[in-house]
Amino acid sequence: MDGQVIGTVADGDREDARRAVSAARAAFDSWSGRTAYERAEVLHRIADVCSSRRDELAETLTHDQGKPLLAEAYPEVDDLIGYWTMAAEDAVRLEGSLPPSRNPGTMALLVRRPLGPVAVITPWNWPYTMPAQVVAPGLATGNTVVWTPAPSTSVCSELLMECIVEADLPPGVCNFVTGPGPEVGDEIAGHSDVAAVAFVGSTATGRSVAARSAGKTQLLELGNNGPIVVMDDAEVESAIEGVLVGAFLCGGQSCAAAERILVHETIHEELVGGLLDAVTREVRLGDPFAESTTMGPLNNEAVAEKMDAHVRDAVETGATVLVGGERAGRFPTDLYWQATILDNVDPGSVVAREETFGPVAPLIKIRSLEDAIESTNALDYGLLSAIYTRDLGTGLRFAEGVRSGVVNINESSNYWETQLPFGGRAGTSSGVGRVGGRFAAEQLTELQTVIVSPAKG
Repeated sequence: MDGQVIGTVADGDREDARRAVSAARAAFDSWSGRTAYERAEVLHRIADVCSSRRDELAETLTHDQGKPLLAEAYPEVDDLIGYWTMAAEDAVRLEGSLPPSRNPGTMALLVRRPLGPVAVITPWNWPYTMPAQVVAPGLATGNTVVWTPAPSTSVCSELLMECIVEADLPPGVCNFVTGPGPEVGDEIAGHSDVAAVAFVGSTATGRSVAARSAGKTQLLELGNNGPIVVMDDAEVESAIEGVLVGAFLCGGQSCAAAERILVHETIHEELVGGLLDAVTREVRLGDPFAESTTMGPLNNEAVAEKMDAHVRDAVETGATVLVGGERAGRFPTDLYWQATILDNVDPGSVVAREETFGPVAPLIKIRSLEDAIESTNALDYGLLSAIYTRDLGTGLRFAEGVRSGVVNINESSNYWETQLPFGGRAGTSSGVGRVGGRFAAEQLTELQTVIVSPAKG
């Protein structure tokens, strides 16, 4: 936030990671042997501890990640509490089935079993909820966990682990190792005693994790450059609000960010004028602890440099900067980037093809729904896309035509309800598997078939 040291964490290495996996392996039989109700009780305790330390969690998140305290940090902590509670409730509702057998007197049982130790590697943009969306259902279903967070938000991640420990989780059930991803993350992803690997982060790193963990169950939530489409019959004010949330929530540092705005040419001018006014009026870059701030600094220099490069390339390929376009001055660090609108963006420019991960709304004109679908599918991403239209048929045709794991109709690209499945479409570079409520719990278990035949004689 201001370049000052806010804490220190251990610089873990491969040996630390191996010890954590060993602890998870040793604790697995006992933890998986507990009833779902016993595990749920532990998760409820974690939720209670997080609730009692809500202020501390939020303030540490703002210091470490840069989120505005009131606008984003407290809401993330509240979602964190909800994840633990939801996983506790899902734990006692997860069901198998009793399919019919072809043989008289024979019974077939399909029972869900935990996988074993799960490696969890998480990013810095949502350092509380992204771990919780995997760790909580993983623990709830009887798995043990080894978690390594992003180094740049290890301080707040360590605080979350303190909350887990304070809830009296048995030793070895949830293990925490800080350190560089190429060492710690690589070790837990490839370790022979790890049964499943969950990773949230960039597509490039995700591919490395997938290769390292070949043969294991994988849950990978990766990159995206999914658009918000604004059709000619859209309710423009709603679309503008959706773009604000899609482009500038968390400073644009979201895998579901609106990194392309595909606007029908007939309403282009209306949307541009309204969006420019809304950004000027509603997006307030500043001290994340100030009540009026809606957008804080970017998390790290690499992200800021990517913004520099992408905006520069957009301008060089013909885009017009309507507002923003550069780092902001008069702040404690150079990580404060202005909310930026780019008009007439070339679809071939870097900002239109890659994941920028910054506060930018690139506008591209389209002429039809077919243009929107073609543009959406032109990239190798498939996590989420959104469309604004008054015609439900248009929205549903868009959903059917695009390769996106999630499609929002008349909602921002950053809209998601945590009990619903979330993940990339098959055949794209946006990952495999689904998080979200019971769907994550199902991903982190496997079906065991038990056949019971009558005794003979």
